[in-house]
Amino acid sequence: MNIGMLADTYKPYVSGVTNHISLNKHALETQGHKVFIFTLGGEGCIDDELYVIRSPAIALADTGFNVSFRYTRSAQRTLATMDVVHVHHPFVSGRIALRYCRSNGIPLVFTNHTRYDLYAQAYLPQLPNVLSDAFLNTFLSGFCHQCDLIIAPSLGLANVLRDFGVHSHIEIIPNGVELTRFQSARPEIERASLGLREGDKVLIYVGRLGPEKNLMMLLRAFAGAQAAVDNLHLIVAGGGVDLDNLRDWCDRAGIADRVHFLGELPYDAIPTYLHMADAFVTASTSEVHPLSLIEALAAGLPVIGIQSPGVEDIIQDGVNGFLCRNDIADFTARQVRMMLDDQLRMSLGSRAADSAQSYDISTTSSQLLEHYNTLVANHNGRPREIRRLRRFLK
Repeated sequence: MNIGMLADTYKPYVSGVTNHISLNKHALETQGHKVFIFTLGGEGCIDDELYVIRSPAIALADTGFNVSFRYTRSAQRTLATMDVVHVHHPFVSGRIALRYCRSNGIPLVFTNHTRYDLYAQAYLPQLPNVLSDAFLNTFLSGFCHQCDLIIAPSLGLANVLRDFGVHSHIEIIPNGVELTRFQSARPEIERASLGLREGDKVLIYVGRLGPEKNLMMLLRAFAGAQAAVDNLHLIVAGGGVDLDNLRDWCDRAGIADRVHFLGELPYDAIPTYLHMADAFVTASTSEVHPLSLIEALAAGLPVIGIQSPGVEDIIQDGVNGFLCRNDIADFTARQVRMMLDDQLRMSLGSRAADSAQSYDISTTSSQLLEHYNTLVANHNGRPREIRRLRRFLK
């Protein structure tokens, strides 16, 4: 089967979505299928994967995203040979997919990876919520209606889509990861290289450093927790627009020696740093089904997070981590409790590793493939032979 994955941006840009696409590409190729990535911008990139097809686009400042309204003719011809197309960004790639796939009778799948309502609040605070919500309600419901299958990575996100007027059938397929990569990793870097001593307790956050991640709440809670736990440290792995501001705040708060900013790391390096830590922590409420939490669980780390769709679909309070109220006092208290109670932390970590098993990429990609096969078999679009003839006549 020829499978097309459409995204507004791809590697070397680092995000949960690009990692998700790459992981599924590899898993589906392992099962004997050809997976093509159709993306925008980055024409000068040297890709380490086969079948990455790029079309020129305008970069959106330093966001890593690009805008265009068409693919090159070569990309269009290749796209027309797909048996199924899977869109991962609705606003740009989604419109392109509708333009090219509908006319060629290719079944179209859309996975919603992002809480666009919360991203609008974070990046467009000047826009009244009622306007952004009205736009999302109109756009998402209309776009999803034109797709053949809608996928939500979690029940929480499926409910969010329903709230935005999406009445199409929604399948829930959780995000998957290569569990063994995180289960078998061992620290290749000594804690001492980060200024950590034997016996120090370490929290870790892995992800983008952007306003939607609620990182100031994370740092404020950590500042309180480290005052109660003498040997507590925080590793922050990731890059983004808020990096300098977060570092400055730590300096002013007098905790710069306790917070270790690593910047953006290669994906292959993440397991090593997870195994240096004792627990994973996040204050984000904008997640859909974050790979970073699943990766932490696979590494045997209990997670401390905030009650919100996406996070609460993965973390069970008191089972594989703590779910806190969206409140600094509660968030701080849970960090302190986790770090002071070694027996509790080890018990939660053991159950965290067990809970990760259902997110193995081989399982989730197989679920995805079943839906692809059903769509291809039942699709009412043009037969493949007619599409081939149409391309020949061009």
